[in-house]
Amino acid sequence: MAFHYIRFPIDIALGARGGPRRQTDIVSLVSGAEERNSLWANSRRYFDAGYGVKSLADMRAVLEFFEERRGRFHSFLWRDGFDFSTALIGSAITASDQPIGTGDGATTDFQLIKRYGGSFDPYDRSITKPDISTLVVAIDGTLVSASDFSIDALTGIITFNTAPSLSTVITAGFEFDIAVRFDSDRLDIELSSFDAASIPNIMIVEVLE
Repeated sequence: MAFHYIRFPIDIALGARGGPRRQTDIVSLVSGAEERNSLWANSRRYFDAGYGVKSLADMRAVLEFFEERRGRFHSFLWRDGFDFSTALIGSAITASDQPIGTGDGATTDFQLIKRYGGSFDPYDRSITKPDISTLVVAIDGTLVSASDFSIDALTGIITFNTAPSLSTVITAGFEFDIAVRFDSDRLDIELSSFDAASIPNIMIVEVLE
């Protein structure tokens, strides 16, 4: 198996339905109280791309993409149309969008993350497939030149040429994709007329790394 650095047809992905899923085990006690255990440390995203197939051309694009990935065998990039940016909906990306770490004078590597929620109990999601063409970085609010750091497009790790100073705040703004795979080795295609077809379900599942 391998990861293919290629994005699922974005016009079809934007019409998909889906989102994050978590796994929680709930046990009801004799007293009527319950105990809850979170089985997954991270959420996992699931999508049905069948909703995005609107034409015969869309169906053929999905068929070719599916065959090239060998069904579930190879993973690939997916753009979540609702959640793909550190910026608020309708706002432009800025280098102060997302705190990603604090300098200690020695560490040069920082993982890109996206934080969900406020100060009460935020969830930090690692971003491993950033769109590097959109990435902007700042240290204590000062924009960092692209020549002063590198970014690994397969892990989302930023490496600074010089370690940020003690107590400095590193922030970043960017768009991103996620790694996914098909959740079935089968496509059920319905040819409804000579020039129209549909695929009722194209299940996509996030590959956690």
